[in-house]
Amino acid sequence: MDPITHTRGEYVISTDKSRLDPVALHDYLKDAYWCKGIPYEFVKRAIKHTALCFGVYSQDQQVGYARIISDITTFAYLADVYIHPDHQGHGLGKWLMECIMAHPELKHIRRWTLATKDAHGLYEQYGFKPLARPQRLMEIVDLEIYQKMKNKV
Repeated sequence: MDPITHTRGEYVISTDKSRLDPVALHDYLKDAYWCKGIPYEFVKRAIKHTALCFGVYSQDQQVGYARIISDITTFAYLADVYIHPDHQGHGLGKWLMECIMAHPELKHIRRWTLATKDAHGLYEQYGFKPLARPQRLMEIVDLEIYQKMKNKV
């Protein structure tokens, strides 16, 4: 799959994984509520094994990110979406979502999922809704897994 790049003013969104800055990603994600304490090596491994990564850049500095965990055919999970606080308020979250939803490899996805604590309004603009049949889905969640790993090392 060839990388796709979008430009808007000083900002660029690209699916080119070679442009990603794992150090900047880890610096943000290690404090994010959904993956607090994630080890740097796990961030690098997630990038490697993710179907599509979307980096947001300002003058080659990584300022945002999202990744799509998917078979690129029927199912996609939207994960690790963020815009660095210094760059919020410029419509980058919406633009990032527009780029994701318009990606040619994702246009035929039958089921999208995501988890969010506080950005429901953003995702609703792109068709996301609360689960229609939550009784059909199950999960295992351990939001403290990285802290537990530290204690065992």
